[in-house]
Amino acid sequence: MSAALIARNLTVSYRQRPAVHHVDAVFGSNEMWALCGPNGAGKSTLLKCVMGLLKASTGEVVWQGLSRRDIAYLPQQSDIDRSQPMSVYELAAMGLWYEIGFFGRVNRAQHARIQAALERVSMADLATRSIGQLSNGQFQRVLFARMLVQDAQFLLLDEPFNAVDARTTAALLDVIADYRRQRQCTVVAVLHDYEQVRGHFPQTLLIAREKIAAGATAEVLTPEHLHAANAAMRLHDSPEWCTA
Repeated sequence: MSAALIARNLTVSYRQRPAVHHVDAVFGSNEMWALCGPNGAGKSTLLKCVMGLLKASTGEVVWQGLSRRDIAYLPQQSDIDRSQPMSVYELAAMGLWYEIGFFGRVNRAQHARIQAALERVSMADLATRSIGQLSNGQFQRVLFARMLVQDAQFLLLDEPFNAVDARTTAALLDVIADYRRQRQCTVVAVLHDYEQVRGHFPQTLLIAREKIAAGATAEVLTPEHLHAANAAMRLHDSPEWCTA
C-alpha cells in the first residue's frame, strides 16, 4: 500500500457556511501538487483540514500509510508568533519534535542535520540570531530548514512564497526540488502565481470551494477552467448558495 493523503467528500464550514464543499482529492507518493483557486476559494482551509488542524463537517481525510511525523506542515507566516524568544537554530531544531519531544536533547547526528538544513537555506551564519530580528525572506528560509530537519514524506506548504522576494522564491523552489530528488517526497502547496505553477508543479488541484479540476497542470489551468472557478466563486458568494 503506497502512502497517500486522501480527501473524500470533504466539507469544512465556518458558521454553517461551507468554505470547502464536497471536495475529493488524492495526493499520492512522489507527486508535486499546486493547490490553486481564486481568493477565498478555500485553499488554505482544505490544506489545514488535510493536515488535521481543522475538523471536517462532512466526509473524511485518510492518511494512508502515514503517521503524523511523516507529514511536515509549513503555515503562513501570519499564523506564527515571531515575538517569542527563540533563535534561528532553535526554530530549525523544532523539526525534531517528533523524535525528541519538547525536552529531549539534540544528539550529534541531529545537530548535524540542523546545521545542514540551515546551510541549505543559507541561514547557518545567523544560527544564533533571534527570529524576531529576521526579514520575511530570512524567516521563511528558517521555516524551510525546520521542514527539512523533520525529514518528512509529505510536505504541505501554505503560500510558501508569499511576502518574500523573487530571489528568495527561486532559492526555496530549488530547495524543494533538491529535497524531492533525494527523498522522493510529495509536495502540496497553496499558490497564487499560475506561471510559477506551470513552471514548477506538474499537477494542480483547482478549487473554488468545490473542486473545479484536478490532474496535469497544463490540462487544469486552462481559460475554461479558470473561468469556471471565477463563476463558481460568484455563485458561492450569493445568499442562495448551499449552506449544507
